[in-house]
Amino acid sequence: MSHLIAPSLLAADFGNLERDVRMVEKSEADWHHIDVMDGMFVPNISFGMPVIEAIGRHAQKPMDVHLMIEAPDRYISRFADLGASVLTVHVEACRHLHRTLYAIREAGMRPGVALNPHTSLSSIEEVLSDLDLVCIMSVNPGFGGQKFIPSTFDKVRRLVALRSAQSADFLIEIDGGVGESNAGQLLDAGADVLVAGSSVFRSPNPTEAVARLKHHARQNA
Repeated sequence: MSHLIAPSLLAADFGNLERDVRMVEKSEADWHHIDVMDGMFVPNISFGMPVIEAIGRHAQKPMDVHLMIEAPDRYISRFADLGASVLTVHVEACRHLHRTLYAIREAGMRPGVALNPHTSLSSIEEVLSDLDLVCIMSVNPGFGGQKFIPSTFDKVRRLVALRSAQSADFLIEIDGGVGESNAGQLLDAGADVLVAGSSVFRSPNPTEAVARLKHHARQNA
């Protein structure tokens, strides 16, 4: 399977959000990545429900919604109503993770779980068979434009081994500091989905930046 590209709208120009959503639609990107922050789980606030609803009016490609919020269970049905295709929650924010993932799937979305850089893979070993996506945070969540954490490569490789050992079937997504400089190494390690924010939207030509990431060859291919 070819890897997927999910431009992060957190790095878009909020004054021209419709323009940037349409750029993603016309590009070779596969998903729209939407970060939802509540100012409590992470020290920042981002998109609220009305903005996501507006994005959905222009987005035909799947919306990959990443909840960086406390008690995400409160809003599962609402995000389903907004048209989210993938709904990812943080293991650190869920008291009853299995119940949360079940509720996401029951609401008609693909369940994902995200792990902060310091969080061990052991925290999700018991639910790997219930997941469609695991998001490895390669920066500390909350702000775009941060420097990539190199230990991510090994974490991805270990997750690939766990997936194989359990015969599980989920995508491995990398979020934070992703660009052309490390895309090849991430793909070599086993990544399936690359979330790219600043490297796309701050590029002189975002459409071409997406295309370069989409066609980035695995370094050892």
